[in-house]
Amino acid sequence: MKLQLALDLVDIPGAKEVVAEVADYIDIVEIGTPIVINEGLHAVKAIKDAFPQLTVLADLKIMDAGGYEVMKASEAGADIITVLGVSDDSTIRGAVEEAKKSGKEVLVDLINVKDIKGRAAEVDALGADYICVHSGYDHQAEGKNSFEDLQAIKSVVKQAKTAIAGGIKLDTLPEVVEAKPDLVIVGGGITGQADKRAAAAEMKRLVSQS
Repeated sequence: MKLQLALDLVDIPGAKEVVAEVADYIDIVEIGTPIVINEGLHAVKAIKDAFPQLTVLADLKIMDAGGYEVMKASEAGADIITVLGVSDDSTIRGAVEEAKKSGKEVLVDLINVKDIKGRAAEVDALGADYICVHSGYDHQAEGKNSFEDLQAIKSVVKQAKTAIAGGIKLDTLPEVVEAKPDLVIVGGGITGQADKRAAAAEMKRLVSQS
């Protein structure tokens, strides 16, 4: 089980500062959609150059032109690129094909997918490397989480690795770990803490037990 740090509300210098603090305890660093919008794919390159030992995920939330956008993110140094599960099969297929050409991976984000189980099975068949259940900021504000969704996709996914994101904190992490995803994605549960390093270390300890 791997731990991914999601960076959303920072600029490139701020991102580097946070990653430097917790790099020893994370496996993947995510350049979140807000950073990509604010800074462009330069942010992906900057983090990959600064922390070559870490896997870098570009959270592009691709909805169209899957092959092209994966190619551009790959060129910037991304190891994993995200595509939305609500996008067309051809978009996901194009993203997967392009990623395979350059030895990269695709994470399909099921945010706002209505039939989680059905779509997870379809996306699995399309060759996604990771399938992620995700309670976004707006969902979290309504008190939703993704634990049930994780159980649902784990029952149908045969090839892809499973991931969970959205509002995971230290006190809810044991429940997440028990559900055995392959990847746990944490944002504010680390970045919002006074001692980010200690929070990341404790989360890595819990994740590593599985």
